[in-house]
Amino acid sequence: QVQLVESGGGLVQAGGSLRLSCAASRSIFRGNAMGWYRQVPGKERELVAGISSGGTTYYTDSVKGRFTISRDQSKNTLYLQMFNLKPEDTAMYYCAEYSGSYYYGNYKAGQGTQVTVSS
Repeated sequence: QVQLVESGGGLVQAGGSLRLSCAASRSIFRGNAMGWYRQVPGKERELVAGISSGGTTYYTDSVKGRFTISRDQSKNTLYLQMFNLKPEDTAMYYCAEYSGSYYYGNYKAGQGTQVTVSS
């Protein structure tokens, strides 16, 4: 089973940028979709961005135009580039590999990386 390790989180001021990385223990180009979730204590986990096995991307409305999901086959790494961060982006961010080719259904997630945006 794949192991996913997120990194790149931290504390940033509003308007700043961060790039999250998710290193996988094996190739992530196996016909599986990948995605980034975020969760705030007391709230449901939210799919922020997803990328299908064919490269189709999805973004939740609140991050469209600010976040970009991408993957590097040579490094077995998934990225989430985040620009113009807002305090409401503060959350624990998780990388996920889905069992299917699209970003819904069963998935395996990492341990998460904390993103905190100060106003």
